[in-house]
Amino acid sequence: MKRIITLVLLITFVIAGCDSSKDSKEEAKKDNYRGKAANETITADISKVKTELSYDEEAWKKEPLYGKEITIGYNGGLCTSTPALAAVKGFFEEEGLSVKVINVQSEKESVGTDKVQIATGHIASYLVPTIKGIDMVFISGAHTGCKSLYTLKNSKFNSTKDLIGHKIGLPNGIGNSDHNISLRFLNHDNIEPEKVKFVPVENSASVLALQKGEIQAALLSDQFAQKFVDDGTLQMIRSITFDADFKDETCCIHAFSGKFLRENPITALKATKAIKKCAFWIEDNKEEAVKLLYDNNWASGDVALANYIMSTYNFKLQDSTTENTLKNVIADYIKFGIIDVPDETPEQLLKRVWKPIAADFDPDKK
Repeated sequence: MKRIITLVLLITFVIAGCDSSKDSKEEAKKDNYRGKAANETITADISKVKTELSYDEEAWKKEPLYGKEITIGYNGGLCTSTPALAAVKGFFEEEGLSVKVINVQSEKESVGTDKVQIATGHIASYLVPTIKGIDMVFISGAHTGCKSLYTLKNSKFNSTKDLIGHKIGLPNGIGNSDHNISLRFLNHDNIEPEKVKFVPVENSASVLALQKGEIQAALLSDQFAQKFVDDGTLQMIRSITFDADFKDETCCIHAFSGKFLRENPITALKATKAIKKCAFWIEDNKEEAVKLLYDNNWASGDVALANYIMSTYNFKLQDSTTENTLKNVIADYIKFGIIDVPDETPEQLLKRVWKPIAADFDPDKK
C-alpha cells in the first residue's frame, strides 16, 4: 500500500509588528525596531508561520539528492557538533537519509557553493555574508552561549565602560564574529564603538598580549578562556553565555545550501527534523554527546572542561527564540553600519535569510 507522508514545506512568514515593505532605510533604523539595541525585546510570532504539504514517496524520489549522500561540513568542536552527532546517532537514517561528514575550514564558502549542503556556525559570522549574497539559508538555531569578553583578573578593567580609550583584542579579526559580538556588548552598554580601539590578536597569544598591556580585553571562546579563569589569570566582564541580555539568545545556527533547499525541499525538511531531534537529544545527554565527539576525534583537550562548557549551552531551542535573535542582531548591525542594504527593510532581510522549514516539528512530542 502506498505510504503517504505529511511533512512541512511551504513557509509563509508573517512577523508581528512588521512595517510596510516600502519603509525606507531610515525608517528601518528607527528605535521601535532596534530590539535589544534599545533595551526592549522584539517578539517573533512563529504561531503565524504556515506549514503544510502532503506528498507521496514518488514526489520525494524525484528530488536530485534522493538516495544520495548529503554532505555535512564540520571542522570539530562542541559548538557546531549537532549535525555530525546526528549522523553518528542515526537521526538522519531515521529520516531515510544518507550523510557523510567532511572537514571544511571555511564553512560559509563551502555551503554557499553547495560543496556541502549543511554547516553550523555563529550567527555573528554567517549573517552578513548571507545578506551580501552567499547562497545559504538558516533553518534552525543550534544553541545559546559560547563567547565572552575577558580582562586580566585584579586589573582596573572590570566593565565595558572601563575599556573606553583602550584596546579590545579580536582573535578572528576586524569585521568578523568577535568584532560583531564586541560591538553588541558596547551597544547594549550605551558605549559608542569609536571610543574603543579594536585590534587583531592571535587566539593563542591573546593572554600574553593582555599581560604585556598590548590589549586590555579580549573576546574569547569560553572553552579557551576557562583554564585561565580557573587559575586566576582572567576574569569575564561581559558574556553572551551568562549575561541576562544575551544568555537566552541563539548563538550558533544551522545553515543549508540555498541550492540544496530549492532543489530538494523534502530532503531538506527531513534533514532539519534529524538535526532538531539530535539537538534535543544532546540537551538531555550532554556527557554522552561529549564522549561521542572525543571517540570520533572531533574534540580534544580536557574532557571535564568540555563537559562543563557543554553544560553552559542550551541546545533545546524553539524557532521563535532564533527568530527573535536574528531580528535583534539585524537591528543592531543596521545601527552599526555592518548591514547597509538600502533597498530592503529589516523584515525583508530576515525573510530572505531565515527559513524555519520545520517550525511545527517538536522532537519532544512523540
